[in-house]
Amino acid sequence: MNGFEVRWRGVRHAYDGDDVLRNVSLEVAPGEAVALLGPNGAGKTTLTRMLVGLVRPLSGRVTVGDWDVGGRRTDQLAARVGYLFQHADQQLFERSVRADVAFGPTQLGIGTAGVGPVLDELGLSGVAGRHPHDLPPPLRKLVALAGVLAMRTGVLVLDEPTAGFDGALRGTVALALRRRLADGVTVIAVSHDLAFVRSVCTREILLEHGEITHRSLA
Repeated sequence: MNGFEVRWRGVRHAYDGDDVLRNVSLEVAPGEAVALLGPNGAGKTTLTRMLVGLVRPLSGRVTVGDWDVGGRRTDQLAARVGYLFQHADQQLFERSVRADVAFGPTQLGIGTAGVGPVLDELGLSGVAGRHPHDLPPPLRKLVALAGVLAMRTGVLVLDEPTAGFDGALRGTVALALRRRLADGVTVIAVSHDLAFVRSVCTREILLEHGEITHRSLA
């Protein structure tokens, strides 16, 4: 599986006239793991949603590999970018865990052979037949992640992937992501969980008031 370079170039966005991103430029190399850090409202989620066309910049350019995001539909971008929402319930709508995890691969036309292995990897095989909304919040988040991983995209964008997780679940997610990184997948994580970030990511980007204020190696 090949990752893609991701770039934001001079990106600006605003809500109700208030700038949430101000001339942000950032590059993430193929196969790199980068964490986006910063307080709530800093623009982290807005920045990542641009990669799947859920937010369009008012100015600037966003690219995933050789694709200009501005010229692509969200369903096209899903073939390259897997996106985990901060709130898992926004992604879960099928009547069983297995069906939910299989939805993305089916829509992409890549088949569902990878669904079982992903369920095994994340420890979800025992609940594969249950309705996702009957599970506790941490497991619902894990099911949503499984659906993203099963799509086998070259870029993974994860918004607070370990929120509410204990150490065991955090370790499960970190291991799964390190496996994808070894295969060349690009990972971008929005997170307040520094222990998780430093177990997976090699670079940290701090956003404050819509601007990048610090860049560092983890």
